[in-house]
Amino acid sequence: MEEQESPLMEEEVLSLTEQFEKLIEKNDVLEISGFLNDQNISDVADLVYAFPDFEANIISSLAIHRAVSVFKILDLKEQKRIITELPPSKTAELLNELPADDRTDFLEEMPSSALRELIKLLDPQERGTTLRLLGYEENSVGRLMTPDYVWVYEHNTVAEALDTIRRYGKDSETVDVIYVIDSQGNLLDDLRIRDIILATPDRRIDELMDDRVIVLYADEDQEVAAEKFKMNNRVALPVVSSTQKLLGIVTIDDVLWVAEEEYSEDIQKIGGTEALDQPYLDTPVLTLFRKRIIWLVVLFLGEMITASVMGYFEDEIAKAVVLALFIPLIISSGGNSGSQASTLVIQALATGDVKIADWWIIFKREIISGLLLGGSLGLLGYMRVVFWQLIFPGIYGDHVHRIGMVVGFTLLGIVMWGTLCGSMLPLLLKRLGADPAVSSAPFVATLVDITGLVIYFSIAVAILSNILL
Repeated sequence: MEEQESPLMEEEVLSLTEQFEKLIEKNDVLEISGFLNDQNISDVADLVYAFPDFEANIISSLAIHRAVSVFKILDLKEQKRIITELPPSKTAELLNELPADDRTDFLEEMPSSALRELIKLLDPQERGTTLRLLGYEENSVGRLMTPDYVWVYEHNTVAEALDTIRRYGKDSETVDVIYVIDSQGNLLDDLRIRDIILATPDRRIDELMDDRVIVLYADEDQEVAAEKFKMNNRVALPVVSSTQKLLGIVTIDDVLWVAEEEYSEDIQKIGGTEALDQPYLDTPVLTLFRKRIIWLVVLFLGEMITASVMGYFEDEIAKAVVLALFIPLIISSGGNSGSQASTLVIQALATGDVKIADWWIIFKREIISGLLLGGSLGLLGYMRVVFWQLIFPGIYGDHVHRIGMVVGFTLLGIVMWGTLCGSMLPLLLKRLGADPAVSSAPFVATLVDITGLVIYFSIAVAILSNILL
């Protein structure tokens, strides 16, 4: 007789959040700590966001090196809240273990009163390092760098260098690159760890040097650092003073954060607003108002000039009311073409694809682009006038072809003018030392609106003079 198989009991699979929720209910501190220390860093960060009332307990329950790794990847809002909820002893431990560059990045966002209290919690050595980094200008390379790196002397042998790496590598931000200095602390070269490991123990370090070191300067803008990383495919770059003294290093993870921040700022400026200092949902409404109202007032004043231009051509509009019908079509086409060109050039400047010296090449390209785009839209505009007259006979009167020519030639002219304004303004602002992103799409559109009306009515007077005007 065949035995009947007993059905298998299906084990309940709980999500990470559900498992942690059950642990919180049990309130077993040791079990919570063991559970958290067994999870991936990113998963623990997700738990911090999922349990905002328990976030400080989560950080406290982790081993300090894991707490630091989680804290580094949290949003600033969560970081600030956790720091205020942690006991002073845990806060001091966390801040002292944070890499110097990450600690500086966090502390510079704190209010002055809180900053002073937090700095008091640092060990004397870490306090000195932090104060030095905070002394550099905001958005400078000096704010990004960390003093935690491994260096050797040029006269060291490979065996001595490996011994140095073993002793100090655990406290370094990275050991992928080792830095060579002289007795005065001047940077001579950087070596990949691979080159040192593969060399024989008795070789001297200066025999491995190729003198092709690429450096960052502490007072350079962080965007310069991002560009050098991009062009040279490095995981870390040394930071030196004007006299070539090695001050620290910048690693690729910090530069990726900078690139993301710069990208966000440019997008916001292109949209016609000041860059936000915090995530959108964390920014107070009054701050959003202040960031947006300035540009809106500027653009509003610009559009008032547009109204004045229309008032100047009031007689022409009164004689040929049909001209007013095409004003929205024409000025929007010019603004759109200008916004396109502006966005393309700003993006090309940001990525290093073009430089100010390329202005003449860009000018010639946009002339050709303007002719092609304007010609296409101009032909469509002319055809639209003629086609509409066929559907609704007499809608544009007896001079439909001349009106179509006015619309067509105006579209050609205004689209060309829009592309030139949109492409040249970012280069001009860059040349003057301003941020090219402030020649935002709304600004270019407003400028082209004003000048576009002048182009439109000037062409209308030329073609319709003694006919309708």
